Amino acid sequence: MIIGLTGSYCSGKDTVADYLVNKKGFSHISLSDIIRQELQKAGIKPTRENLIKNGTRIRQEKGDGYLAEKALTEIACSKDYIITSIRHPAEIAELKKKSNFRLIFVDAPSKLRFERMQKRKRIGDPKTFAQFVTFENLESKRTGSGQQLQKCAAMADINIQNAGTLVSLKAKIDNLLNKLKKEIQVYKRPNWDEYFMEIARVVGSRGTCDRGRAGAVIVKEKRIIATGYVGSPKGLPHCDEVGHLMSDVINTDGLISRHCIRTAHAEQNAIVQAALHGVSTNGATIYVKFEPCLTCAKMIINAGIKRVVCEKRYHAAALSREYLKLACVELVVVKDELEKYPGQK
Repeated sequence: MIIGLTGSYCSGKDTVADYLVNKKGFSHISLSDIIRQELQKAGIKPTRENLIKNGTRIRQEKGDGYLAEKALTEIACSKDYIITSIRHPAEIAELKKKSNFRLIFVDAPSKLRFERMQKRKRIGDPKTFAQFVTFENLESKRTGSGQQLQKCAAMADINIQNAGTLVSLKAKIDNLLNKLKKEIQVYKRPNWDEYFMEIARVVGSRGTCDRGRAGAVIVKEKRIIATGYVGSPKGLPHCDEVGHLMSDVINTDGLISRHCIRTAHAEQNAIVQAALHGVSTNGATIYVKFEPCLTCAKMIINAGIKRVVCEKRYHAAALSREYLKLACVELVVVKDELEKYPGQK
């Protein structure tokens, strides 16, 4: 998500930003820092007066939304951001083009904010409360390309009153983040494993046995070379048509497990498809719904596949894990939970 932060003077904006950065992992972009960079290039001291003056000049020369446009070029979709020093409606309008952007306006009673300003003892700050009110009114109600905090406040999605303790402010921020996480659907680009696993799920939807409907995708150098799903040998009836063909199997630990033997497993069909079309699987990765059975594990090893990525655990995979480990085949299980299906034993 992208949170924009604006507010009245000494309302606690920096405190909110610091908390989001240091405790919540947000990355910080300051529009004032963009102005400071411009001042540094020109050899101008970054005083408050110069920041305000040159911020107005930059907006006049490059457009009122320029600073926000510049900030958005630094945004990466995989991170949360806090953008501060927003002081013009055009900047907000530019930022609101992003569906995951929300603007927060932080405020507090004027006398409390003046007390905070006195404590920080910054050069150039007003010395009396009357000066403080005059200064704030002047800076808040400018027109054109100047600062327009009043209009910014009217455009805020959320208002935070910071008149209490630091603990209460942090609690407000925590509650706000929980609400925004539910409200904002943030796009997250899948990594390669997530990408191919999702394809394996779609492949599995073609399966013809309801005791899994698993799919398998074999990938080499980030390119799909074969796919397979649970199904009967070519031309033979499927479980969905004539029912399961069940068989009891005595395992090495003496326990009896029950399996449907009408179909070939997804891994088997994917490896056979690669062989049928003369495609080498040596050094490949296979993506599957759950850990392979022992027969599939042996085929994976002999096919030269070096990495197995599974969505879940398989209840009868103890020996498969051992074989894969002995053969130096990497096994990755995304979710540490068992795959469950009808009649599992």
